[in-house]
Amino acid sequence: MIAKIVQGRGLRGVVNYVLDKDNAQLLYSEGVRTKDQDSIIRSFVTQSKMNPKIARPIAHISLDFSAQDKVKLSNEFMVRVAQEYLKKMGYENTQYIIARHHDTDHSHIHMVINRIDNDGKRITDQNEKLRSTKVCMELTKKYGLYIASGKENVKEHRLKEPDKTKYEIYHALQSAIPKCRNWQQLQTEVQKSGITIDLRKNGSTERIQGVRFDKNGYGFNGSKIDRSCSYSKISFQLQQNDRQQQTDLHQQPQTIRQDHSPGLSSMAESVVSGLGGLFDIQPSSGYDENEVEAKKQEAKKKKKKKRRKI
Repeated sequence: MIAKIVQGRGLRGVVNYVLDKDNAQLLYSEGVRTKDQDSIIRSFVTQSKMNPKIARPIAHISLDFSAQDKVKLSNEFMVRVAQEYLKKMGYENTQYIIARHHDTDHSHIHMVINRIDNDGKRITDQNEKLRSTKVCMELTKKYGLYIASGKENVKEHRLKEPDKTKYEIYHALQSAIPKCRNWQQLQTEVQKSGITIDLRKNGSTERIQGVRFDKNGYGFNGSKIDRSCSYSKISFQLQQNDRQQQTDLHQQPQTIRQDHSPGLSSMAESVVSGLGGLFDIQPSSGYDENEVEAKKQEAKKKKKKKRRKI
C-alpha cells in the first residue's frame, strides 16, 4: 500500500474529481452533509472559514493497494485501513470523505480531508510524506498486504528520458545478475542490451568504490538506479552466485551416484568382482617340481666334490 498526498485550495474541483469518476463509490464520510456533492462542498467550506488565513486547507490523499491483494479488499476493509491511516497521520479530529475508484487494475481509494480541524486549528503537514511512508509500511505489515518494490508502482510506458533509460537498465540488471558469477560475466550479459559498465576507483588507488551504468548516452551510478544496484550489493550477489555454483558442482557426483538404481549397482559390482577374480595375482599354495629337482642335483654334486677332497 502506498499513499499520494496533494495539498490544494480548490474544494469543488477535488470533490467533483473524487465523486464523478465512473463507478466511484462514496464509502464513508465524517463531519459533512452528504445529501449531494454541493452539500459536501459547503460543509468543507464552512469549517475552513474557521481559520481563513490558511491558503491550502484541503488535503487530497489516495491510498493505492496492490492487485495481489484484490481478494482482501472489501469496502469495509478499505475504510478500516483508511481510518487507521488518518488517525496515525493526525487527521482524526476533522472532516473527510472516503471514495473508492475502479478505473485502474489495482484497487484504490481517494480521501478529501479538511486541514482545518473541528476546533479551527490547522493540522500540521510537517514531514508529512516521510510520516506517511512509515504509516503505510506499518499498515501493510499489520494487515499482511503485499509489499511491492517502488519500481512496481511506476507506469513505465509514460516515462520520458532519462528515466526511461534508467528503468531499462534496472530491468536488464535484474535479469542478468542471477545468471552471472563475476563482473566480467555481467558486463558481457548486459552488453546485449546496449549497456556498458564502468567500475569507479577511489582516487589513484586500485580500490573500487562504485559502479556506473551507461546506455543511450545517459549514465547512472548504480545506487541511483536502485538501492539493489549499488556496487556492494551487486558484488555480494555475484559472490553468492559463484559460491552456489561451486557447491552445486561439488554435489553433482554424489547426486549422480544416488541416481543409479540398486539393480544396476549390484550388476556393476558383480562384473567388477568377476574381473578381479580373473586378473588378481593369487599367492602360490604349491611348489615348482622342476626347481626342486634341480636343487637336489646341485646338492649331490657338492657332496661329491667334498668326498674327493677328503
